[in-house]
Amino acid sequence: MMNMNSISGKPPDRSEDLTARARIRDAAVDCFGQRGFDVPVREIAERAGVSPALVMHHFGTKAKLRVACEEHVMRIIREVKTESITTKDQTTVLHHLAEAEEFAPYMAFLFRCLQAGGDLARTLYEHMAADIEAYLDAGVKAGTVRPSRNPEARARWLAATGGGSLLMLVTLRHPGPDVDFRRVIREWSEEFTLPALELYTEGLLADRSMLDAYLLYVSDPPEDSS
Repeated sequence: MMNMNSISGKPPDRSEDLTARARIRDAAVDCFGQRGFDVPVREIAERAGVSPALVMHHFGTKAKLRVACEEHVMRIIREVKTESITTKDQTTVLHHLAEAEEFAPYMAFLFRCLQAGGDLARTLYEHMAADIEAYLDAGVKAGTVRPSRNPEARARWLAATGGGSLLMLVTLRHPGPDVDFRRVIREWSEEFTLPALELYTEGLLADRSMLDAYLLYVSDPPEDSS
């Protein structure tokens, strides 16, 4: 699945990297995801078991800490998605269903970025689209993904639909500041895995007449009679 909510593979064991900087970053991912970006540095420091001064020593400002969190989250998603989209081992579907909830902190962080809107959301969307285009290209080269007439446009559409589904599910079903993102991911997987896989694998339309009509239109559109 290409949807941002349906990440296959296994997330890294966050206990493996126990440096102070990594602990602060992971604590910030958790705090930002649960509380939004107005969470005070003091709370992040408490979660990491360090002093606020040490947070500033490693990252300088809370804005730079957020950027480090975004880079970390996007790197994890990019690496896992690239691995899963290029493999022909079908057991990965079962693995991602079993382990999807482990990505809850990362999905929570992405949700808060999109929810914040403005430059933060725009930057995230551009990064998401670029990453999707990259790992789909890897899939095309591996023979697991069909090529596209416009890879960039396809990637941007997938980023928009993925982010939109996350926003819709949380906004409609889990309003308020306290969101159980493990539950959100579980609900998404239970309800949408089958239709998403059907669409991505088998398609929706029974023939290509609509596509052919569109391709004809964009290559030689009819004149405006008005």
